[in-house]
Amino acid sequence: MSGSERTTVHVLRHGEVHNPTGVLYGRLPDFHLSDRGRAMADRVADALADHDVVRVVASPLDRAQETASPIAQAHGLEIVSDPRVIEADNVFEGERVGVGDGVLRQPRAWRHLWNPFTPSWGEPYDELAGRMSEAIRDARDAARGHETVVVSHQLPIWIARLHAENRRLWHDPRKRECSLASLTSFEFDGDRLAQVSYREPAADLLPGAKGRGA
Repeated sequence: MSGSERTTVHVLRHGEVHNPTGVLYGRLPDFHLSDRGRAMADRVADALADHDVVRVVASPLDRAQETASPIAQAHGLEIVSDPRVIEADNVFEGERVGVGDGVLRQPRAWRHLWNPFTPSWGEPYDELAGRMSEAIRDARDAARGHETVVVSHQLPIWIARLHAENRRLWHDPRKRECSLASLTSFEFDGDRLAQVSYREPAADLLPGAKGRGA
């Protein structure tokens, strides 16, 4: 493969979700973008409007498909669903997990919390890294010499980045660099990963974003 062939896989986290009860929605159906989430999706579509995007891929979950829609429309493309970029599995799906008022205070949950390094409450990090890395490689191969967008979810995206940068997969969730509607871009020179970059096209729309740049 020619070393001069540049391909970029933009992995996009979905926009804000309407979730008035504050549950961990995980893979549950019928969790859709909020009004602000739709504005975030439009903002990312605008940011990518002049890019050489030839393919748009998304997790099958509603919020990912809705985030992908304005990008696909702007480039005259159909959305390709890929279950490999779906949200991570989690035993607390459908529960409130907030500090002080959630399921984590209940003894029935404690048996799932014994190993944060795996993690014991959800999909193993190494399995998550494997499926995301495979999906990113396939997205690269389908868009050789161009750009592609893959809409996924915070944990899968962050694990994909840690894996690509040869960092440990266990981490503090509070330190993830993967805000709503952010782009984590994997830039390839041929088959070789040249760099990973990050940006927030909808930064000013994030909750509490007053004064933040785009």
